[in-house]
Amino acid sequence: MRHNKKFNHLGRQKGHRESLLANLAISLIEHKRITTTTAKAKELRKYIEPLLTRAKDKDEAKLMNNYRVVFSYLQNKKAVTELFKVIGEKIADRPGGYTRIIKTGFRANDAAEMCFIELVDFNEKMLKDATPKKATKTRRSRKKAQPAVEAPAAESTEVATTEAE
Repeated sequence: MRHNKKFNHLGRQKGHRESLLANLAISLIEHKRITTTTAKAKELRKYIEPLLTRAKDKDEAKLMNNYRVVFSYLQNKKAVTELFKVIGEKIADRPGGYTRIIKTGFRANDAAEMCFIELVDFNEKMLKDATPKKATKTRRSRKKAQPAVEAPAAESTEVATTEAE
């Protein structure tokens, strides 16, 4: 029975699944955005968000332990350094939700649902769009238009043309 077993096994044994998620996490840290299947992206989000939370914690007493814990998950010194130095600084004020998953359609050969997962604070295009825009005036109600005054003006032009003849 599968009671209380809620995570996706991704069709892999435990060791293979851990290696897959570690490699995806390293790629996400290095490139800030990766394209993968939606199932893998959802599992990657569960895997990497606690690591990102550890990276933004700047308490000196916990810092070395956080380095060791994150390294035990990733096994890549370059990625851990990038995570703590660059990414940790940028996400320091964010209370959570460090990643974004955007679906891109279906893969051609096997129709797997594809998406890209990215770090929220590193998408420059979205950050530009997030700047507050100038408020536009909107009309809540329309007043009835006044009767047009053009009709008498048209008669006067006709009269003026007939007098000229």
